[in-house]
Amino acid sequence: MRARLPDVDGFVERNGVKLGYEVFGDGPKTVLLMPTFPIVNSRMWKAQIPFLARHYRVVTFDGPGNGRSDRPLDPGAYTDDAHVAATLAVLDETGTDSAVFVALCSGVRWTTEVAVTHPDRVRGIVAIAPGIPHLTPPLPWRAAALERFDDVVEESAGWAAYENRHRIKNDYLAFLRKHSEFICVAEPHSTKILDDLEEWGLETDPEILLAFDDAPGGELFPKDLEAAEALCRSVRCPTLVIVGDRDACQPPDRGRRYAELTRGDLVVLEGAGHLPHARHPVVVNRLIKELVDGLVGPNVVRSRTADSRGTRTWRVASTRRPRALFLCSPIGLGHALRDVAIAGELRRLRPELEIEWLTQHPVTAMLERRGERIHPASAHLVSETGHIESEAGEHDIRVFEAIRRMDEILVANFMVFQELMDQEPFDLVIGDESWDVDHFLHENPELKRAPFVWMTDFVGWLPMPDGGGREVSLTADYNAEMIEHVERFPRLRDLSVFVGDPEDIVPSTFGPGLPSIREWANAHYAFCGYVTGFDPASLGDREELRSRLGFGPDERVCVVTVGGSGVGEHLLRRVAAAYPQARERIPELRMVVVAGPRIDPASLPGHDGLEVLGYVEELYRHLAACDVAIVQGGLTTQMELVAVRRPFLSFPLRHHFEQNLHVRHRIERYGAGRFMDYDEATPETIAAALAEELDREVDYLPVRGDGAARAAELIAGLLP
Repeated sequence: MRARLPDVDGFVERNGVKLGYEVFGDGPKTVLLMPTFPIVNSRMWKAQIPFLARHYRVVTFDGPGNGRSDRPLDPGAYTDDAHVAATLAVLDETGTDSAVFVALCSGVRWTTEVAVTHPDRVRGIVAIAPGIPHLTPPLPWRAAALERFDDVVEESAGWAAYENRHRIKNDYLAFLRKHSEFICVAEPHSTKILDDLEEWGLETDPEILLAFDDAPGGELFPKDLEAAEALCRSVRCPTLVIVGDRDACQPPDRGRRYAELTRGDLVVLEGAGHLPHARHPVVVNRLIKELVDGLVGPNVVRSRTADSRGTRTWRVASTRRPRALFLCSPIGLGHALRDVAIAGELRRLRPELEIEWLTQHPVTAMLERRGERIHPASAHLVSETGHIESEAGEHDIRVFEAIRRMDEILVANFMVFQELMDQEPFDLVIGDESWDVDHFLHENPELKRAPFVWMTDFVGWLPMPDGGGREVSLTADYNAEMIEHVERFPRLRDLSVFVGDPEDIVPSTFGPGLPSIREWANAHYAFCGYVTGFDPASLGDREELRSRLGFGPDERVCVVTVGGSGVGEHLLRRVAAAYPQARERIPELRMVVVAGPRIDPASLPGHDGLEVLGYVEELYRHLAACDVAIVQGGLTTQMELVAVRRPFLSFPLRHHFEQNLHVRHRIERYGAGRFMDYDEATPETIAAALAEELDREVDYLPVRGDGAARAAELIAGLLP
């Protein structure tokens, strides 16, 4: 799922070549994100678009040869003159008088040419890894490769064997992979970027790339050092140059020289490669905004009302109440239940504490019903739940891959968080599986503004058995990066809280050559025990509870629930289809299907005696009152059933490593649940299992009821 969809999209045709463009946002300033080498398309800016579109109007377009644009084979379509004309055509078609141009590599050259020939259209330039030929000598490997570009080269020749006409044409996939690994990405733990580059590269073909390479320079192309320097000196707008000192495509000195000649600012990212906007998006996003916000000109509108003259209020710390920002993962409602319980215990310990929540639907709705304050910045967050649902199949989600593909959403949401932290004072941040904040704070430790508490109920990405070597390698790489983050910057997590006990950690390793998960977690986490969010003793007499919920004394009640996302709809349908056969075995059966907040109850099939509900507040009351339950495989609902000591059937989602490995390990440790395979579950087998579990005597380990209080005591020690 894309983090931000365009408000307008369309095509403009120039010289018979159709170019696809998109427009996002409606701010008074426009930012144009330029294309580059046709091996990629405008999706390369995915980490910038959502953030910039909250502040400005953003225009992107695919250059000829990739994305939604045509793929001409005529080299004349790829000259500098053609790219400049295409850029102007897009500006005209989108009604853009002028814009700040953000460009990478060869896109910087076309941007510079537009700025020189049409200075009224370019208000500023952010130049990333400028690709201006002749401005400085090329990197040695590239000079050697270009000399042999048309030769048949053996693989022993190193990179020259891949940056080669014959290899591009005859082994295109190998070229793409080597190009990405050797030229584009210098940083470790960049597997998702490499996957993206391969995907975008496969949207074009070798003939397109060779046509681009064969394109004549055209009138605007700098032919030598003198022409290149003259071109850069002619730029009159403000410029910001960003280079990585490990760039293997464009020499970092080329960026330095570009900054000197254009009289611009230079930012050198030490340790960065050719694609800092992709690998280090937080830094690049903030730098782009810094340049754009500093521009004042004819298309900037500053409106002030009579009672709002740019005044800001800042209350000094000694006169204000302590404030905490609670970040609650929206993927399932279990996080919210335990977080509300912890927040309540924090207020008991520190009555003066103000707590605000930065989270998303459906968590926001549940919190509002409980009187919690949702910070207005929550409205800017991109839906993580929607993304997970978009990745799911029929009772199946490769959740590790789904979270990897959530990368642009995580960047967008972190930028919301960081801007909030820049603008308002908080004394504490509590992140319950706030993956975006934890990751990007470790990537940008200088941005930390307050003590940070990290909470989770599982540790370690694990490969599924059928994931093969690729999944083993990828999960290990993600784990290795996390371990490096935590041990390199131990101050980032002021406190790490595991919601459970040490025995709930899986007895596995983080991957080949990596530590034991249990041993590492014991050294880096505090354990608060499980947090149910309610006290089973407070529910009172079970028969009275059943009566209050409308359950008859002779009814055998089965509650079916799949959590807070829409991923469980297929299981609800499968169980509903089994109801008639279950009713034959259990004549007094009453089945209550809980659709939750994101599944329309009216969309589910009905049967005589089958009750379908939407979202149920305090569902644990129904679970405590039922005789048996059927659940999807998430931790919260199963642990609630363990706490109230009810039998249940569990159907973990296929390929969901957390449900199948982490959660199952914990539930089996408590001696609870009967795990079933969705693929093998027919109406007959579900009915039979339901009948067997209905009268099973449970003998679970007890669930301690003080988890929220223990967590709050740990957290309260960080408050001023």
